[in-house]
Amino acid sequence: MTDQSQTEKPRSVVERFMGGHPVNVILRLALISLVVGFLMSVFGFSPQGIIRGAVELFREVLRDGFGVFRDIWAYIVTGAVLVVPVWVVIRAIKAR
Repeated sequence: MTDQSQTEKPRSVVERFMGGHPVNVILRLALISLVVGFLMSVFGFSPQGIIRGAVELFREVLRDGFGVFRDIWAYIVTGAVLVVPVWVVIRAIKAR
């Protein structure tokens, strides 16, 4: 019985990084890109539309996310309208 690590040729840095022989990896990526590109065109997606949508999503998250911080005081007051009276009633009941 021979050790398998002795019979295999050591993989180069490029092969280890890419996950296989570079030509095979490039061919697999090209085939997958072809299928995905075809499906995207069938469903009406374009690279520009996807990038534009991602940028708009990022802007909305920033705008709405920081808007939450601006409105945090309003959220505290709104919650306090319900929480504080309930807390007072509970404290009054426990005090007896």
